[in-house]
Amino acid sequence: MKEKYSLTGERMYAVLNSTYDGIVAIDTAGRVTLFNAAAERLLGHSAETALGMHVNEVIPGTTLCQVLEDGRPQLGVILEVNGNTLLTNRTPVLRGGEIAGAVAVFENIAGIKELHKTLDDTRTSVEVLETILDSTYDGIVLVDKQGIVTKINRAYLDFLRIKEEDAVGKHVTEVIENTRMHIVVETGKAEIGHAQKIRGSEMVVMRLPIFKNGEVVGAVGKVMFRDLRELKALAENLNLIENELKYYKTELHRLKGAKYTFENIIGNSEQISAAKQLARQAAASDSTVLIYGESGTGKEIFAHAIHNYSYRHFGSFVRVNCGAIPGTLFESELFGYEKGAFTGAQKCGKPGKFELANNGTIFLDEVGEMPLEMQVKLLRVLQEKEIERVGGTKLLPLDVRVIAASNKPLEELVKEKKFREDLFYRLNIFRIELPPLRDIPKDIPLMARHLVAELNESLGTAVYGLSEEVVRIFQKYTWPGNVRELRNVLERTVIVNRHGEIQKNQLPLYLLQNELRLTDDLLQLKKDFPGKLDRVLQDAEKALILKALEMTGNNKRQAAHLLGIHRSALYQKINKYHL
Repeated sequence: MKEKYSLTGERMYAVLNSTYDGIVAIDTAGRVTLFNAAAERLLGHSAETALGMHVNEVIPGTTLCQVLEDGRPQLGVILEVNGNTLLTNRTPVLRGGEIAGAVAVFENIAGIKELHKTLDDTRTSVEVLETILDSTYDGIVLVDKQGIVTKINRAYLDFLRIKEEDAVGKHVTEVIENTRMHIVVETGKAEIGHAQKIRGSEMVVMRLPIFKNGEVVGAVGKVMFRDLRELKALAENLNLIENELKYYKTELHRLKGAKYTFENIIGNSEQISAAKQLARQAAASDSTVLIYGESGTGKEIFAHAIHNYSYRHFGSFVRVNCGAIPGTLFESELFGYEKGAFTGAQKCGKPGKFELANNGTIFLDEVGEMPLEMQVKLLRVLQEKEIERVGGTKLLPLDVRVIAASNKPLEELVKEKKFREDLFYRLNIFRIELPPLRDIPKDIPLMARHLVAELNESLGTAVYGLSEEVVRIFQKYTWPGNVRELRNVLERTVIVNRHGEIQKNQLPLYLLQNELRLTDDLLQLKKDFPGKLDRVLQDAEKALILKALEMTGNNKRQAAHLLGIHRSALYQKINKYHL
């Protein structure tokens, strides 16, 4: 009899640790005597630390001890623990008509997931294990290695409309229609999320083999959803919630204005790494930042990242392109205006960019294009931290972090009397210089692949990389438009290619022409020594024609365009050199 209880206890304890429900048992003193794996996950305590502790220390605010006092079950109680919303049943454990403890069974309302691994040792009596099994919400069945039902819980019995004695001791196929529990015992392979038709209902079930010393000793099955329609409804609700979350995240980014972080800055070169490190240091302060870089080097992305990395990231990020604002509108755009301030003004007035950026960051792009008269007013705002609307009489206090950017060295503009020296020193507190793309050739392949991935996502294409020849061409090109030009080239190529690897014959012709351009020295040699170098030049011309044909996939029209000659002239040379 003792061996029978021991074996049954092992099996029941294995079931406990296989269920997705959290299970906690206490003795009459309120001390935790059982704490399964699901309880560890849901309650945020390990079994090792929880066992022996008073339940109120493990689950603050629980009323489980009340069950010990009045002996009455507590069903359908909602509990907030460790960030989870749990539905719990509390039941007294009776032994010989006396209360010997209490059991709480928890279920995460967010949904049922995979069952956890079985436990190897029994920590409580068979009576407690059976009470816990019958307190779970979904049907559970346990079979031995011959497929004989050894335990089936009350929920499953009620669903099947049979008694326990009609199931225990029989082969599982005689008890549950369309079951595969006996197959799981034979194969030792788990089956999770399978559909099974029982009593005319499509159910979602899971079946897990139970191992002991490396051998299958049985299996446990659980009904995850009693109706397949419930699972479909849950999936639809989750999809709706996911779409709503995406919408709100998009709206939040739109309202805040800053959408890039340091993760969006691609490059491992020494120059890019130094610029990112300096930008992080600048973000930790509240000083004015001045970003230098040629057009297309990513000045705005750095400004976004600095804002998002700073303590002002919850505030607004307002962008101002100083080169795109007419001189007559500069003051009203930056500082706003009161109603009736000028002809055509809105009746209710309008806040300026600085007001909109209050408690956040304002990004003054191409600040070198700002008119001199506005530079004086900007300097005052930076020094006094207050503004006055056009047509207004009241000073408005400001708390704004300024990030400025320019593609022209402001020092030169100061020398040319086009930029105020005092404003330059006020802006030039934290200076970050971004390298042009031609100075960081080893970063070009990394940037290109990152841009291709972004384009694939936005265009629905499946381009997976660049050929070695394309990488070589990219690294030799000077990229006067920098990253902006690189993105434009890749976007055109991705649209044309749609899938696969980008090849050199898919690149714009001007990039291929850069490959074929003759040097000035060679052209000069041709003028100086027309006779002596004819043979050499003919060989060079032949090689260039072959190269052009190869690069354009034998497209004569494109090859002629690359070589800068008419197509008829190309055909003549092909015939001449027997190509």
